[in-house]
Order: sequence, then structure tokens, then C-alpha cells
Amino acid sequence: MIRTGQLIKRTIPTMAGALAAGLLLAGCGGASVNQVAAATGAAAQAPCGSVNVALNAWVGYTANAAVYSYVAKNKLGCTVVQKDLSEQIAWQGFSSGEVDVVIENWGHDDLAKQYITDQAVAVDAGPTGNEGHIGWYVPPWMAAKYPDITDSKNLNKYASLLKTSESGGKGQVLDGDPAFVTNDEALVKNLGLDYKVVFSGSEAALIQSFRTAEKNKTPLLGYFYEPQWFLSEVPLVKVNLPKWTPGCDTDAEKVACDYPDYKLNKIISKKFADSGSPAAKLAKAFKWTNEDQNSVATDIQGGMTPEAAAKKWVDAHPQVVDGWLKS
Repeated sequence: MIRTGQLIKRTIPTMAGALAAGLLLAGCGGASVNQVAAATGAAAQAPCGSVNVALNAWVGYTANAAVYSYVAKNKLGCTVVQKDLSEQIAWQGFSSGEVDVVIENWGHDDLAKQYITDQAVAVDAGPTGNEGHIGWYVPPWMAAKYPDITDSKNLNKYASLLKTSESGGKGQVLDGDPAFVTNDEALVKNLGLDYKVVFSGSEAALIQSFRTAEKNKTPLLGYFYEPQWFLSEVPLVKVNLPKWTPGCDTDAEKVACDYPDYKLNKIISKKFADSGSPAAKLAKAFKWTNEDQNSVATDIQGGMTPEAAAKKWVDAHPQVVDGWLKS
């Protein structure tokens, strides 16, 4: 992979020669000082090279990656290589050199310790500006008909209502992709709930289950999160699990509290961070809001390609993008 720092080292003699020649011509009236300065500035802007961006399996992440990739490609001239990887596998790419950027990270303290602290092959590139929330939710019709279901202390009361063919006679808690951040199996056990966690397999399957449950007024309790475009379509109602407090989720097997609020951040490889690449600088500067992400995600979900949705947002927010590029 070509890095900007390498290119600068190789072009310094050429730049010096060009500058000297330009000044000689300027002294003879052959070129203006402004022309020489412009040529020198263009030479100093080394090519971006390639950047490998991990793609995790939810639409919000796709929205972040689409905008970052669009700006890197169209404003910086980078070659962007996107790779479909689960969260855990994406982090492994930092040590193998196959991944430069994870553009939306949800916690993963264990992975941060392994790859940032212990192996020193990745660095925290700062917040995305997005605030993440994970929890258990029910469709609106259930919250209206059974208002006390939003208190987890009452969940066993509704276990028989929520049982399915997959839950083995117990109530069902429907999760998404098994790779997603989840404490749900520990929560069921440690809160003494007569439930079983069943994985739908993907974000798309989870969304369709909630959509169908609201439309057909069928019972459903499931894992969900925000920022998430789907909440503008079906305003799911959160179930209140025991309040999160610092340290309550330190031991994964003993978790008996709600999920924390997540300040989502970006992780980039140490080599990429140290390269001086404009794409690395862009990754550090990239920052927007939940509303921004949801607007792009909604367009993608509505049928636009990620690149087209990203272009739409970038064209509508030139000052934000200029701010990233000037950081």
C-alpha cells in the first residue's frame, strides 16, 4: 500500500529542483513568482493512495462509511477499498494490514485493549459525533396495550405471550446478528427471566420482525439500538432494564444492568495514522450527528446506492465537509 509519507520523501529532490528552476526562470522574466508558488503547492499535495475501509453489517455504519468513502475518493483522490467484515474480524485487519479504518465502533473494550493497548496496531481516531443506545424494545401497540411491560420487573408476566417455536416454551428475546454487541443472554440469566435469546441473523431480519409485529399486532420483545433510521418508521418503545452504573457490566457473565450510552468513535490502524495520509486526517476529522446518519441511512434503505446517498448529503453540507478537509 502506498502511503503519503513515502511519496513525500521520494519527491523532495524533484520539488527542490523544480523550485530552483522556477526561480531562475522568474529572474529572467520567464515565470512569475505566483506561478512558481502554485506549481510548488501542487507538488506538495502528494497523492492519497489507497485506504481500506471495513464495512460492518448495519445500515447506520454503511451511511458513515459511504460519506467518508465518497469524500476520500472525490475530494482527496483516494482509492477506496471497502471490505464486508464483522466487527470482531474487522479489528483483526489492523494487525494483518488489511484494514485501515473502522468508521463506527460500539464500545468493544476487549478489542481496544487487545489491538490498541497490547498490540499497538490501532489507535482511537476520535468520536463520530453519534451517540449510541442499545436496549430491549417492544412495538408501539404492545406498550399501549400492556403499559407495564416497559418495566423489566414485569417481563415474566408476559413470557407465555412472547414464546415462539424457537424459544423452547419460554418467552423470546429476539436479537440480530450474533456479532453485534450484546449482553442479552447474561441479562436473561442474571435477572431470572423465563426467556430465551433467539438470533434473527441480521439487522434486516430484526427490522422486518418489528415491522411485521406492529402491522399485525403480534407480540415481540427484541434487541434494538439507535441511531437507527427505522425508528422514524416504527417508534419502538424501550423496556427499562435495571439502570446502568459504572462497572455493572465489567464481568460479561454477571451483567444484570442496562446497556450504557455509547459515544461512538472511529478506530484506524497505527500505520495508517502515522502515514500522514490525507485519508487518515479525514478519518480523524469526520464527525456528524445522529440526524445526519439517519438521513443518509434512510436514503439507502429507500433504494439509493450508498454512494448516491453520500453525494446527496455531501452536496447539502459543503461547510461541514470543508471543515473536515481543513482540520
